[in-house]
Amino acid sequence: MILHSENKNNQVKSGLYIVSTPIGNLSDITLRAIDVLQKSDYILCEDTRVSKNLLDKYEIKSKLISNHKFNEKKNLLRIIDILKSNCIVSLISDAGTPSISDPGAILINECFQNEINIFPLPGPSAVSSAVSISGFSEKFFFYGFFPEKNNKLKEDFTNLSNLDSSIVLFISPKKFNKSVKVIKEYFSGRKILICREMTKFYEEYIRTSVDTLKPFKDNPKGELTIVISEKEKIKKTSLKLEESDKKTIEKMIKKLSIKDITDLISLNSNVPKKEIYNYCLKLKNEK
Repeated sequence: MILHSENKNNQVKSGLYIVSTPIGNLSDITLRAIDVLQKSDYILCEDTRVSKNLLDKYEIKSKLISNHKFNEKKNLLRIIDILKSNCIVSLISDAGTPSISDPGAILINECFQNEINIFPLPGPSAVSSAVSISGFSEKFFFYGFFPEKNNKLKEDFTNLSNLDSSIVLFISPKKFNKSVKVIKEYFSGRKILICREMTKFYEEYIRTSVDTLKPFKDNPKGELTIVISEKEKIKKTSLKLEESDKKTIEKMIKKLSIKDITDLISLNSNVPKKEIYNYCLKLKNEK
């Protein structure tokens, strides 16, 4: 792998920059993100009012273009023309990494079609933040937001419940309360982590079992990031003695008591002690 050093004179190339922004605490932003945003000719953002809180804090004066799921197709040709004129354009979302359950994929695909440079700026992500404190499997499947229709949710949960990995979902508290019964139905036996207001003053983390899950008494503000653990591995046990165990018992039956043989064999076997004991007793009676 070849690691490239920083551009000379701290230059930023023209193209589209996918810039991760804080998921709550405004201090969680990289130095490179601030630099690129300050040097951008335009910044595409979901809600200009939300983004201005961050941009004002770091004295970023770049021109803003409102770009959300309701107008991103309408904006497409205009933004592509801007990028073709060798401008520096940054795409940010209200929080976290753009194009992950947020607008961005349509523009990115159009940039590829037009051979326009695209640069990712890694940073805050609710997904990786939640998984990092879950203690669950590092292999995870990101589902995103719950669908509006319950039938679709049950269809998707049928498929998700068969995955042997952690599962990350976004959901509003109100929708969560309505979905507790469905979550318990499809993910019984697993653990769950509920993250609310991550990195903010009132951040809260609730880790419990799915089977004891309860709705919130009040609908708290903000979106929830929840992580459901991987399936619990059930240790397979054999109810019958292996032939090798039987031969070992036959050798020991004249020298040791049935209790001692049962204890010794059970140390390296998952066979119930009662099964071992009964086999020893059978041999004793045959002698």
